[in-house]
Amino acid sequence: MGLDYGSRRIGVALSDELQITAQALRTVVRKNLKEDLDEIAAVAKEYKVKKIVIGYPVRLNGSEGPECQRVSDFADRLESRLGIPVVKWDESFTSAEALSILIEADVSRKKRKGIIDKLAASLILQGYLNYLEEFGETQ
Repeated sequence: MGLDYGSRRIGVALSDELQITAQALRTVVRKNLKEDLDEIAAVAKEYKVKKIVIGYPVRLNGSEGPECQRVSDFADRLESRLGIPVVKWDESFTSAEALSILIEADVSRKKRKGIIDKLAASLILQGYLNYLEEFGETQ
């Protein structure tokens, strides 16, 4: 499962069973930590998720800003709650790429808001899957 963790929403994506492609699944509107974790846990249980890849917002110069700490804290709590690995994956340009895809597809501004986060999650997950395929790793 891939996550695009944001201050207002969390995009969720899943891979196929062969771990070849990532598909956007849904957007979780953030409420509070407990409810956010509950909702992600419910999705993970429903789809029998074995690993979570969460976008990690490293700056262009490679340094980690305050948002990295928020993502790390959430990832640690999620891993503890679910008992499955949570991998932090560089999410550089995924939101911009998602926006570009939606604009190119002529999706209205109003509709983009509900789509962009789950599309960004699928791009994060697809990047991770491509890495695994390239280096011969699984899961």
